[in-house]
Amino acid sequence: MEPQYFKHFINGEFVSSSRTFPKHRPSDGALIGQVCEAGKAEVNAAVAAARAAMKGPWGRMSVEDRTALLHKVADEINRRAEDFVLAEMNDTGQPRAMVEHGFIPRGAANFKIFADVIKNVPAESFTSSSPDGRGALNYSIRVPKGVIGVVCPWNAPLLLMTWKVGPALACGNTVVVKPSEETPATAALLGEVMNAVGVPPGVYNVVHGFGPDSAGAFLTSHPGVDAITFTGETRTGTAIMKAAADGIRSVSFELGGKNAGVVFADCDLDAAIEGIGRAAFMNCGQICLGTERLYVERPIFDRFVTALKKRAESLKPGNPEDAGTTLGPLISEEQRNKVLSYYKKARDEGATLVTGGGVPDMPGELAHGHWVQPTIWTGLPETASVIREEIFGPCCHIAPFDTEDEAIERANDTEYGLCTTIWTQNLTRAHRVAARIDVGIAWINSWFLRDLRTPFGGSKRSGIGREGGVHSLEFYTELRNICVKL
Repeated sequence: MEPQYFKHFINGEFVSSSRTFPKHRPSDGALIGQVCEAGKAEVNAAVAAARAAMKGPWGRMSVEDRTALLHKVADEINRRAEDFVLAEMNDTGQPRAMVEHGFIPRGAANFKIFADVIKNVPAESFTSSSPDGRGALNYSIRVPKGVIGVVCPWNAPLLLMTWKVGPALACGNTVVVKPSEETPATAALLGEVMNAVGVPPGVYNVVHGFGPDSAGAFLTSHPGVDAITFTGETRTGTAIMKAAADGIRSVSFELGGKNAGVVFADCDLDAAIEGIGRAAFMNCGQICLGTERLYVERPIFDRFVTALKKRAESLKPGNPEDAGTTLGPLISEEQRNKVLSYYKKARDEGATLVTGGGVPDMPGELAHGHWVQPTIWTGLPETASVIREEIFGPCCHIAPFDTEDEAIERANDTEYGLCTTIWTQNLTRAHRVAARIDVGIAWINSWFLRDLRTPFGGSKRSGIGREGGVHSLEFYTELRNICVKL
């Protein structure tokens, strides 16, 4: 393919900058293009455009017209689905089936979902007494916060970006998006969609670059940004929160996790293996909701380990375009080095290696990609690095447990609290255990099953706030009370 040149999207136009950095394809390491890096000038221009749009046609647009435009955005993404699929496969190396049937359709749907939510959200009103006896009417309205800084991760680029941009625009805000430096393509492509359907200039802006001393830091510290939403690692979230403190700006964070799965002996074993197999290895383990710690009741421990080993070894790495490919690469050489460093730590700390633990032999140009083997360990204490720290790779540690209380205690023994998955046919126990594990979402006999109206987010070091349905509106709007003397 011809090398691409990824520009910023500011005030409805694609804009170059003097500094660029290379973008490589994760599946084979090939150079696929150059990405413009934003400095302060580009970020200033993007924020200024977003602020101007708030005062222009977008700020005066009715809810009905605004949400109709967002439906058109979704329809145009779906019309150009193949362009988005190819862009995301090149950026991430993810298998076509996962991108084509999962991430891109969900990325488009986010616009329609939140457009419909904002049209149907209720407001409260009260009648009350007044000193003259005539009374008063109080009612609330939701107003946009203003310019939202959107800082996005690389593991599901379009989906996780529109998960924020969709509700932000539905509520009448404007946005400046900083996509991951690893995945610039679909954020830029969405600019073409915005222009095609008539979204006013300045409503949606994109600046490319890195974090410190680059687009990310310039955006999150900009005084013209009214609120910041971020999905990514906890360390970056800490830095953004410090920047947001200057100006007392609100933040919404979905951060790291070290998620536990709890498997009881009475589970449907085949269903548990299918679900945990996805939870541990989907997207090469690069998913915030993934399961890296597993606690399995002792009577079925050996059977479970054997079955999950078979599942891991059945995954087929390969060209993302091939129908038989079920495992993609890691996003970058840096991420592969990180994951392999944990594979080494597991060996050094005395883990029993069930399967994997290294790099697969890949044919031809794929040998230059960022591949690792799906990996399972047993035998480590709870103090081991691979049990305490988020790896973000296709791996998990499995440990036996004997009692329900023990399983809950071990699942909660972490500084994170994003999600858990519980497998048992005893639904009384399932409800009881789910209520006692300190997470934002608990799945029972499933994983990654989402109703997008429900609250999503983490506890402890896994985040601040909730996203989804009306819960997203709590962040992207301010409530204004209006009191009318009768």
